[in-house]
Amino acid sequence: MNRTNNTGDSIVTVGAFDGVHRGHQEILSRLIKKAEEMNVTSLVVTFWPHPSHIIGHKPLRLINTLDEKKALIEAHGVEKVVVLPFTHEFAKINSLSFIRDYLIDQFKMKYFLLGYNHHFGSDRQGDFNVIKEYGMHYGFDVEKAVPVEINGEKISSTKIRHAISEGNIELANLYLGYNYFITGIIVEGQMLGRTIGFPTANVNIQEEHKLLPKDGVYAVKVEISGKIYSGMLNIGHRPTVNKEKNLKTIEVHILDFNEDIYNQNIKVGFFSRIRDETKFAGIEILKEQLMNDMLRTRQYFSSVF
Repeated sequence: MNRTNNTGDSIVTVGAFDGVHRGHQEILSRLIKKAEEMNVTSLVVTFWPHPSHIIGHKPLRLINTLDEKKALIEAHGVEKVVVLPFTHEFAKINSLSFIRDYLIDQFKMKYFLLGYNHHFGSDRQGDFNVIKEYGMHYGFDVEKAVPVEINGEKISSTKIRHAISEGNIELANLYLGYNYFITGIIVEGQMLGRTIGFPTANVNIQEEHKLLPKDGVYAVKVEISGKIYSGMLNIGHRPTVNKEKNLKTIEVHILDFNEDIYNQNIKVGFFSRIRDETKFAGIEILKEQLMNDMLRTRQYFSSVF
């Protein structure tokens, strides 16, 4: 981007941006294009924790952690991402005060790009028509984004969360525009997989509100130290071998891999659901099923790459 913004002015969009899905991506693309036309800074204002965790009846399971969300937004070329702490006090700010005290006074907003169904402020009055009136008074322009549809369905974070929860990874990925992923640290497990010929990396996720796909076995791609590997992942309670029924684990068997990776960061992208988690009659039957899972995983990746 060969330009210099000497004024500090910005074009702003505001939202939770959980998922940074195709609908969000359309907004970000428009934001960047308009910023270049106006020679101002492209700025995304988002919140953490998610507003539902402060004012909702039940905290949402989230598609992205804060670090994941910021990285996805920045990867699209946005120049600046501001994360505002969402507190009970912040939730009491009305739409006019938010626009005047934050977007105009702090960020020198000259253009506001609004999501197609976005409302904000404690009064919930921050919709397109009200903000247009604010714009005429305070000297900024307003544009309303167009919803993105796939097969006649408007894309939303809610629909994506539902698809992930149901194990419908292909649909979630279609709406996201990328493969749903988790990030975490590889920790030591019970090492049972190693004794039956299927060593696994146990993934510990730091963010307690991160949404996990439905229990089962998945074909995945794993990134460790910048390298990508194929693998098969199990989310669940390992009913065949685990006596602790409430202990849920995330274990990935990385294909054609044999390295010590404890305490390393890992990113796991979900591609396809192989099967439900099942309790087998014994270890030998489990091993046979794991061989079938590995064969299906290899066949899947050979067919799509």
